Amino acid sequence: MDYRFLLARRYLASRRRVSLITIITGISISGVALGVAALIVVLSVMNGFYDFVRDLLVSLDPHVRIVAVDGRGIARPDSLMRLALALPHVEQASPYVEGKALLLHEGGAELSKVVIVRGVDAEVWRGMNRLAEGTGFGAFDVSRREGGPGIVLGMSLGQRFALTPGAGGVGGSRVALLSAPALERTLTSAFGAPPPTRFEVRGLFEMEAAYDESHVFIGLVEAQRLFRMPGSVSGVELRLDDLDRAAAVQAALRRLLPPGAYEVRTWYDLQRSLYDVMQLEKWGAYFILMLIILVAAFNIVGSLTMVVIEKRRDIGVLQALGVSRRNIRRIFLLEGLLIGGIGTGLGMAGGLALALAQKYWALVPMRSAESFMIHAYPVSVRPLDLILIGTVSLGLCILASIYPALRAAAVEPARAVQVEA
Repeated sequence: MDYRFLLARRYLASRRRVSLITIITGISISGVALGVAALIVVLSVMNGFYDFVRDLLVSLDPHVRIVAVDGRGIARPDSLMRLALALPHVEQASPYVEGKALLLHEGGAELSKVVIVRGVDAEVWRGMNRLAEGTGFGAFDVSRREGGPGIVLGMSLGQRFALTPGAGGVGGSRVALLSAPALERTLTSAFGAPPPTRFEVRGLFEMEAAYDESHVFIGLVEAQRLFRMPGSVSGVELRLDDLDRAAAVQAALRRLLPPGAYEVRTWYDLQRSLYDVMQLEKWGAYFILMLIILVAAFNIVGSLTMVVIEKRRDIGVLQALGVSRRNIRRIFLLEGLLIGGIGTGLGMAGGLALALAQKYWALVPMRSAESFMIHAYPVSVRPLDLILIGTVSLGLCILASIYPALRAAAVEPARAVQVEA
């Protein structure tokens, strides 16, 4: 074994007695371990929240969305869908029509609310979106039957209007939708306007409260009639076999589609501000918690400087025996690396243990969990975060040992080995 490593290990702690230097070194190791463990736990929890929010939003939003730049809709969606489906990783494509309308309850004219109406091809869309699985009451059925076209609403909206879906041959509650053009005709036309289209409630879904309150779903053809878009759609949504391939599919579509005619957005683009804020919070916490390791690094400077002072005579003897100043520096750099390595290793082991325990056993529940869709803090451990934390921690410890190493190399052998009177 290299003598420099043996000396660095020997100077790290004495087997015979516990000195002040040993205590300070232990405090430095504990500080590094605490900082690394805190970083792993906090970043893993933030990753967990990020993944939870992303999965929730992606269950409602598509992986890739194609819309017309002019906002007038896409006139021939079939050709666009065939082009998209021919690309690698694209599994499904579904057209949609979206707009705002006034929801009126047939049981009372005073009950109304402006909602976002989304017209979808139920057969294709059901396999693309998790919302159909969240339809707990009734079914996700927007087809036209004897009782008229169907509509699916959020649970919160259904409770507010006291709506019930049909079951067992009994028809469900009925509501009407009044689009903005129809509402304008109703208010300005002297001869009145055609009655609003009435829909039968077929199902109530339960996702996120704000979404439930504002979104309703009807058939694609009914939405085209409601918003006066015959043969056109608002856009086309794509579902991929791998979420991480969205940027590659976006780039491929931009190359194939006519320039300036379409806008292609990925799931990240659709909620960019939210995702950017969450990433900013994560790295802000990273730099703040890194201060713990930085303080521990200052302790390393003090402890190694005290070792240099205490071992001044040993350093002089080593130099007298022919050890170069370069190797003297390496001895104390190795000692700093040992302190950093032990602290980082202990911190990683402790941080990973806590993170995995929270992930699999939910040790820390969330307060007021009944208001959330999760009951405990989510955790997601990412290898790149571990590599970054370990690298920066070791780097700071090595940087902290540079000054003591330079000071040790500057010791004069002749003066160091003088016998004190």
